Amino acid sequence: MDATGFSCRDLVAVLIKNKERCAERRLVVCSAYLPYDSEDPPPSKELEELARYCENENLYLVVGCDSNAHHSASGSTNRNSRREALMESLNSSNLEILNRGSEPTFCSGSRLEVTDITLGTLGLLESITDWEVSSDPSLSDHRHILFTLRGSVSVRLIRNPRGTNWGSFKGDVQDRLERGPEMNVNDEAGLGLAFLWIQQALVSAYEDNCPLRPVRTGGKSLRWELESLRKEVRWLFNKCRADKNLHSWDLYREAQRKCREVVRKASKNAWRTFCSSINDLPKAARVHRALSRDPKIKLGSLVAPSGRRTQSEGET
Repeated sequence: MDATGFSCRDLVAVLIKNKERCAERRLVVCSAYLPYDSEDPPPSKELEELARYCENENLYLVVGCDSNAHHSASGSTNRNSRREALMESLNSSNLEILNRGSEPTFCSGSRLEVTDITLGTLGLLESITDWEVSSDPSLSDHRHILFTLRGSVSVRLIRNPRGTNWGSFKGDVQDRLERGPEMNVNDEAGLGLAFLWIQQALVSAYEDNCPLRPVRTGGKSLRWELESLRKEVRWLFNKCRADKNLHSWDLYREAQRKCREVVRKASKNAWRTFCSSINDLPKAARVHRALSRDPKIKLGSLVAPSGRRTQSEGET
């Protein structure tokens, strides 16, 4: 059973495979919410099943969790009735709390508390470092949790022809051609050898003068707008914590709302661009399978080749 099969309304799990020194490292990253009004004590049944599955399959597990449970072990300043059940469950598992310090993870106008915890399997404790609560705006009452997972991370690299040093490229091509062997281009074998040498000279000169760089996503203007809004939200949040003025919290929430609108707009545009790129049945089938995991998500109408919109689920 794949780890993604554990995903539900309050839990999402993703299996990541990464090769390190010719060995494959398998890691499950999970986001979990433990409802405060649940009849059952924490952790949830789904989270327990996921932890048990990872232990049986020898998979590393990292969980970011809104536990709604206060305990000094995670940095809370007080305790509530859910703490004992959660701590008892963790003591009998191979999961450890990775929180450091007592910086609040939940901030509202009337309350600052540590309700978000990060859990990790024992085999990952030495690999996870620099755990901290981010000062950047998160667009909600819960703040971002940052940490470093030591190990190789695959990064997509490309060559952008616009960044080529064409002056140096021309010089390198000329130098390579001048150093080439003497070839008789009057016969077929000599002509083929000359063609191969020119091709190698062009390719190697291009690779030397157009280095690989990480792929960057998102428009420059949008990134600038988001960064500007995040700075404003961060400044207002620090002001709220300093003076504890209710009016300051109102300004902070308004800035959060504006930033959230920009993020939502960017996400919607990215989703539309992705959907527009789906032009064959296999790609559409993969998207349909992903959406069908949640019964609440239904595919809407699509534009048919004729130009009109589909009228029923079957036609879609």
